[in-house]
Amino acid sequence: MKNNYVISGILAAALILLYILHFTSTPKNGGDHVKVQYAAGDSATLPIAYVNVDSLLMNYNFATDLNEALMRIEENSRASLTQKERQVQTAAQEFQRKLENNAFLTQQRAEEEQRRIQRMGEEYQNMAQKLGNELQVEQQKLNMQLSDSIRGALKDYNATRNFDVILSNTSSDNILLSHPKYDITDEVIVFLNKRYGPATTVATSEEKKK
Repeated sequence: MKNNYVISGILAAALILLYILHFTSTPKNGGDHVKVQYAAGDSATLPIAYVNVDSLLMNYNFATDLNEALMRIEENSRASLTQKERQVQTAAQEFQRKLENNAFLTQQRAEEEQRRIQRMGEEYQNMAQKLGNELQVEQQKLNMQLSDSIRGALKDYNATRNFDVILSNTSSDNILLSHPKYDITDEVIVFLNKRYGPATTVATSEEKKK
């Protein structure tokens, strides 16, 4: 994973250097080398920008709704597992009580009840595995929807901004240092939310207050 960050950083640095050489340099007479020149007080602005992904995910209404949907699925799964776990615990406690009070008519009957409880425990484990897999699949599906939504919106957003490259930055892992003018996070969030509208969870909360 660290190697990917290193490679991404090298590519980004090479891209920036390429733009500097292309847009702000003049060739020397009689030579193949180029020299970067700036007018006094000028600063080059490259056709690139970046988006802080953490901030985007916290403020994009569609991401909020998807996260809420995933939480509801997780809560439903947890409730089903809790109910199944209680059934197993109740059956095991009842079995222990009967065993201590010699309530089983025969040893065979006690063994049958013990096997039944063991099967209940196995069903609980299988259920936990199944629900866990379903939650993972649902999370991947929602992540794909979110990614498609952002990428599609960025294409429309960039139709008027004309950036050559829009980078993603997460907790300053990908971009170690940059001028604030290259950060378009707030602009993108406003654009995304105008397209999507208010978050369903926010509207629901406001309705409850009323």
